[in-house]
Amino acid sequence: MELRLCNPFRHIIPLPSNYSNQITSSSRARSLSVRSSLLGPNESRKLVLEVKEKLEKDHQSLPVGKNGRDDEDFILWFLKDRKFSVQESVEKLHKAIEKWRQEFGVSELSQDSVKNIAETGKAFVHDFLDVNGRPVLIVDAAKHFPAVHDPAENEKLCVFLIEKALGALPEGREEILGIFDLRGFGTENSDLKFITFLFDVFYYYYPKRLGQVLFVDAPFIFKPIWQLAKPLLKSYASVVRFCSVETVRKEYFTEATLPAKFRD
Repeated sequence: MELRLCNPFRHIIPLPSNYSNQITSSSRARSLSVRSSLLGPNESRKLVLEVKEKLEKDHQSLPVGKNGRDDEDFILWFLKDRKFSVQESVEKLHKAIEKWRQEFGVSELSQDSVKNIAETGKAFVHDFLDVNGRPVLIVDAAKHFPAVHDPAENEKLCVFLIEKALGALPEGREEILGIFDLRGFGTENSDLKFITFLFDVFYYYYPKRLGQVLFVDAPFIFKPIWQLAKPLLKSYASVVRFCSVETVRKEYFTEATLPAKFRD
């Protein structure tokens, strides 16, 4: 909600007849926005249960269990993302569960099902957390060849690794760190469609889970690709940081937890 500054000329410029109503509505909206961001555990739980009841009533065919319509932690993700709007959360959850987890087959993905594409080494979940306690998903962009690799297999690997990273979240943590190693990146590695897919996945199906994305040592050739991709990334464009390998070493890991590929 955009906050409006008081009009310094309010005493000399005629105000519309419904001005007081507009102020009242605006104030209520701001109060709701502030209240939503400061909800206590009891209020949050009431909203979670309300979403849960609506999903059970209106979408009985959706599965239950982990990441299902009765998963309260899963519901809370979406409430936070939708600023605690029950109706918007229900709509987004329905899409995430039915159109995503069921149709894409997220629950059926396994290490064995993505084995061939994973062996390229193009992406993996790091064995250690970063200094902020976040699981780390690393992409080696120079090993990604869209003209050679099956796009569907790329997408499956992407989702499998996101699920794996989320499964490694420590208690009380909600976000993961994504690192794109762009050293050696060339035109043959360019894949705007996949970048858009990746960020759409987080935006629509894993809200509030991607804490930050590092683009490491991006070459000049990557800049026009970023200019094309940035508008498509929606709010996630703001979590992207361009940095050097040295920054990764000093700010995100300890000597013991630094990924091997960033030690050289």
